[in-house]
Amino acid sequence: MDTLPAAILSAIRSAGQEHVLRFWDSLDGPSRTRLAGQLEGVDWPGLDRLRGLARGLAAGAPPPGVAFDLAAAETPPCTTLDGDGAAGESLLAGGLVGAILVAGGQGSRLGCAGPKGTVAVGPLSGDTLFERLLGKLGGIRRRYGRAVPLAIMTSTATDAETRAWLAAHGHCGLDPTDVLVFRQRDLPALDDRDSNLLLEAPDRIALAPDGHGGLLPALVAAGGLGWFADRGCRHVVTFQVDNPLTMPLHPGFLGAHLRGHADFTTQVVRKREPQERVGVVVRDRERTFVVEYSDLPPHLAAERRPDGELRFHAGSIAVHAFALDFLARAAATPDPLPLHLAHKAVPFVDADGTRVQPRSPNAVKFERFVFDLMPLADRVVLVEIDPADGFAPLKNPPGAAADTLAHVHAAMDAFARRLLARAGVAVAEGVSVELAPWILDERDVGLLFPRGKRIDSATIVGGGAPG
Repeated sequence: MDTLPAAILSAIRSAGQEHVLRFWDSLDGPSRTRLAGQLEGVDWPGLDRLRGLARGLAAGAPPPGVAFDLAAAETPPCTTLDGDGAAGESLLAGGLVGAILVAGGQGSRLGCAGPKGTVAVGPLSGDTLFERLLGKLGGIRRRYGRAVPLAIMTSTATDAETRAWLAAHGHCGLDPTDVLVFRQRDLPALDDRDSNLLLEAPDRIALAPDGHGGLLPALVAAGGLGWFADRGCRHVVTFQVDNPLTMPLHPGFLGAHLRGHADFTTQVVRKREPQERVGVVVRDRERTFVVEYSDLPPHLAAERRPDGELRFHAGSIAVHAFALDFLARAAATPDPLPLHLAHKAVPFVDADGTRVQPRSPNAVKFERFVFDLMPLADRVVLVEIDPADGFAPLKNPPGAAADTLAHVHAAMDAFARRLLARAGVAVAEGVSVELAPWILDERDVGLLFPRGKRIDSATIVGGGAPG
């Protein structure tokens, strides 16, 4: 044990977790270094709390979280993108907006060995998610003459590869000094029988990222709030890496945020059917909050108003805008984001070192959700968008019923056709078109084509011919 700091060894023993060292004597040098690094990163004082939560889950106790009264809740009023876009454009032209890309996921379920951001989604270009999303920020700079500082949140699994990919691809045309890469924290998975740490391998404990709610503490730890403020930002938007149609910097969205004097503004899509797997934004007597679809009782999910609208219809799509000073206040609040618990199947090695792939849940995992900041906000604004314009998430492998690459390609093609039509450009039937990432709306198309133009062959508008 001579390579483990005495304080860590003492913490392991005090927590009764000596089993994590059962294979130590058989490990080689690099394996010992790897395990020692993980153990040094464990929040040992906080482990008791996690174990208590896990025991409570096993005993049937309700998990901690945002307390709400659904009986008294309704869907808050929503505005649209058609409001004061000029106010949003003034924010962009003034360089007052920063962006945070949540990009900790891996692309393994999608057939990609690297970070999810490196998955190719361009129907004609083969552009990756990173190229699509960072290219949008390049379009903002091109139009408004001001860069949008971008922070990218990675995970332990994706951090090194993301940094290497960005460097190899010139940060997709962005100035590297305007890009901050920071890593979210990991939390241990606990055995559901005794609430002990699990060994994923003889030299690794089972860890998982702490969810998109890990964004705030990780950003603070990386100095990100000051980094944004030093670049003149007064507001930041957050968005997910898996949605190539996302529009967190749409002037109408930013204008609604500014006009509403909001701490927290969020984009929503209208739920049509109760079984749609998205959380919903609701408001009770005092606060606005998000209820995960799994926490919404079926009878309430299906309840409709006299006009036929679902009672809870504002589906959350994880695109938010925050006042930067609100994030600073929230970060100063003790434990502002509750932990959510999930009962999951987690691979582990048994006492003999045999790897076990459980067929049913065997462990408790923990994560935080950034939307749990919503109840802390004095003013929350909801902006309803058309999902055809801004929501095409890539979540599932080929053959799934929704959110596959084929669905994403179809959504991107349909969006391109609609935008071109608004610019007076026709596309022949059966011809594929793709918009270059820098094209934000029909004004950019007008820089390329006169009205009345017809596209008769596969074209990447604004990016040259395919191939």
